[in-house]
Amino acid sequence: MGLSAEQLRESLDALAGIEPAFARAIERVGYPEPRIRERGYETLLRTIVGQQVSVAAANSIWGKLEAAVGAGLRPEAVTEAPDELLRGAGLSRQKISYAKSLAEEMMSGTLDLAKLPEDDEKAILALSRVKGIGRWSAEIYLLFAEGRGDIWPAGDLAVQIEIGRLMGLDARPNEKATRDMAGLWRPYRGAAAIFAWHHYGTREREASASKAPV
Repeated sequence: MGLSAEQLRESLDALAGIEPAFARAIERVGYPEPRIRERGYETLLRTIVGQQVSVAAANSIWGKLEAAVGAGLRPEAVTEAPDELLRGAGLSRQKISYAKSLAEEMMSGTLDLAKLPEDDEKAILALSRVKGIGRWSAEIYLLFAEGRGDIWPAGDLAVQIEIGRLMGLDARPNEKATRDMAGLWRPYRGAAAIFAWHHYGTREREASASKAPV
């Protein structure tokens, strides 16, 4: 399971003591809600389904897939499902390939999500061996489903944007700069990422509210 509200608060308080920019931002927008997912196959498959689409679109596709092949999208059901059926539910050809590859790895025991390496980088490498799971997807899974507190998805666009803003930079830092910048924030980088998304979402809501007609 992901980081609890208490763990998030404790980590962010510690982070605020290291980096004053976080202290100021927490004062401004408050603490984020936890982002918690169940550990296991279904969450990883949802990550694949949700790649490069909105949350609403991903939820819609997931609902159609469950209607087509059954609740939870069991690996056996996914591997046996005709590609045309999965395409009709909204999956691209590429994502069908990814979903079936993941299902096959789970069925064969090649991937055991209950026994990922304790070392974060080794766990990311193990997940990234799965077709369709890149570093970002692996990091999101480890942060949200396993609650690994020092995961740092530096390749995430929203994280880059908000960290740049929080640190007063003139331009969005690239992935390397974002990763390097967070070196002093260990072992609280997971909380830093969740806060960056929270800060990004708060700003977006405030911007939308300011544009709304009176």
